[in-house]
Amino acid sequence: MNEQNFEMKYINKIAQNISNNTIIPYEDLPRYDLFLSQVIDYLNDKFEEENYTNNIVQNYIKNEVISKPEDGKKRGYTKVHLTQLILLSYMRPILTTEEIKKVFALAFNEINDGEDDIISWEDAYKIFSDLQKNSLKDLMAKESFNEKKFQNIMKNMHLKIEGKEEERIMVFFVVMSLICQASAIKKLVQNIVNNYEDK
Repeated sequence: MNEQNFEMKYINKIAQNISNNTIIPYEDLPRYDLFLSQVIDYLNDKFEEENYTNNIVQNYIKNEVISKPEDGKKRGYTKVHLTQLILLSYMRPILTTEEIKKVFALAFNEINDGEDDIISWEDAYKIFSDLQKNSLKDLMAKESFNEKKFQNIMKNMHLKIEGKEEERIMVFFVVMSLICQASAIKKLVQNIVNNYEDK
């Protein structure tokens, strides 16, 4: 098997695996209300790259990024809170806290008033889940991930490499291509969020 075919197949396999396992189905979220410590444990278990603490969640509540727990209930954190925090987990690497707050306000207006929500948190989560599942598939299907494109780049550079070095350069080009796209998408998202105003 050709090393480049293996490498691009491997990268596509990773993308497929991530798109299939990237978000927890809404139906699999805990059905019962939770204590804050249980929320923290749940998020840190499901999002290994995150490090949620009581202070982080309480700051999001204090800054009205996510809704307050239900008053007077020891288990005041509902499925809605988990939904908010999971969506927030995907936004945190891209947007500031204030920008996340603006995004949520687009669909949910005042975060602590469920009566003025334009759509439900359940619908928002399910739509995001569907978009997430397809986003990596769509990305990897783009012309920018055509193996021949990267081979032509190397050929035009007149590189006299093969085997492991050729594979490493191919991976380098794939990573740089992803970084370019991620950077462009991040700038576009921030521009939309920061410049959109209700007329």
